[in-house]
Amino acid sequence: QVQLVESGGGLVQAGGSLRLSCAASGSISRIKAMAWERQAPGKQRELVARITNGGNTNYEDSVKGRFTISGDNAKNTVYLQMNSLKPEDTAVYYCIALGPAQVGFPVLSWGQGTQVTVSS
Repeated sequence: QVQLVESGGGLVQAGGSLRLSCAASGSISRIKAMAWERQAPGKQRELVARITNGGNTNYEDSVKGRFTISGDNAKNTVYLQMNSLKPEDTAVYYCIALGPAQVGFPVLSWGQGTQVTVSS
């Protein structure tokens, strides 16, 4: 099994920055990619960013140019640097461990979620 522990959420003013961290433990070798999803009140969960073990990244259109996903393999940690935050970025952010791309990045584990609130 894979365990994920998130940190770094909080309250920030519009235009500010936050960095989320997600530390993985357990069956690390099963992880082929990591991702961040978010869920705002009354909305469906959406993929924000994904990074593969090879360093390939994907971003949801609304965060391109503002958010950066990165990983530190030595620390088994993935980060989400969020700049130029907007009120519409307010959501609970979840870290996700994923399996291989060849089978559609199956979800191995979810983090507990961390609240990000952006005030206008």
